[in-house]
Amino acid sequence: MSLSVLALLALWGCYSSSRPSRVGSPAPDFAIHDDERSVSLSQFKGQVVVLNFWATWCPPCIEEMPSLVQMQQRMKTKGITVLAVSIDVDENAYHEFLKLHGVNLLTVRDPDQKTANLYGSFRWPETYVIDRSGVVRRKFIGAVDWTEPDVLDFLGKL
Repeated sequence: MSLSVLALLALWGCYSSSRPSRVGSPAPDFAIHDDERSVSLSQFKGQVVVLNFWATWCPPCIEEMPSLVQMQQRMKTKGITVLAVSIDVDENAYHEFLKLHGVNLLTVRDPDQKTANLYGSFRWPETYVIDRSGVVRRKFIGAVDWTEPDVLDFLGKL
């Protein structure tokens, strides 16, 4: 079976054969303030935003993080920004994870999950790809290899 067919079957399972909520709609704006920074979606207007909800205690989140970092390094010059929103309650675990795994992405901690709730996210990781005009173009549920040629091609065309 080809990779394309497998990918479509995987997406069908995640989305239960219906279009995920928010895809094709404007991404809700938000502001997150943690102990280190303040970030809002609107500050990235004109860029492609890969909005990733994750946690340090989540095995699939840990699995996908290296490829997310690599993709950001490769695609940043093309106006693609990863915004990784951690739902960790434990601030120390969050900081230790970033240091231990060399996560050099724009990350912010939202322990009350206000932003994840705004997007309807509850499975980790969940990632929304938001185009340059602020419209959600794709939702990924589960770990993604962000260095896959199909993924990079999709992002590059936005």
